[in-house]
Amino acid sequence: MRRVCRDRLGDGSRHTCVPALSFGTYSLPAGSTDDQFPHLQDEVYVVTRGRARFTSGARTVDVAPGTSLFVPAREPHRFHDITEDLVALVLFAPAYSGVPGPADGLD
Repeated sequence: MRRVCRDRLGDGSRHTCVPALSFGTYSLPAGSTDDQFPHLQDEVYVVTRGRARFTSGARTVDVAPGTSLFVPAREPHRFHDITEDLVALVLFAPAYSGVPGPADGLD
C-alpha cells in the first residue's frame, strides 16, 4: 500500500512511501544554504539539474546533472556552493521518518 509521507524535506516536497523506502525531490535555489541534519535512513541522491558541491563525512565532490551520491544513515552531509538551482531525486531506505534525536544516539 502506498501513502504520502507526513514528513517533508527541505523544499517542502512530499514523498511517495512504502515501508521499505521513500522517494521524492530535493530542491535548493542557487546561493542558498542546505541546513539539513543527518537522517536515520540510508539515502541516495541523483542530481537532475544544477551545480554545487556536496560534502558527506570527510568527502567533498562537485555535483552536476547525472551525479549520484550515497549517504549512510546518520552521516552528516550537505550541498554547498550552489551555483545553479539544484534539483535532486532522493531515495531513503527504509522510508524517511525524520532526523534522529538524543534517544537515537546523535546530539
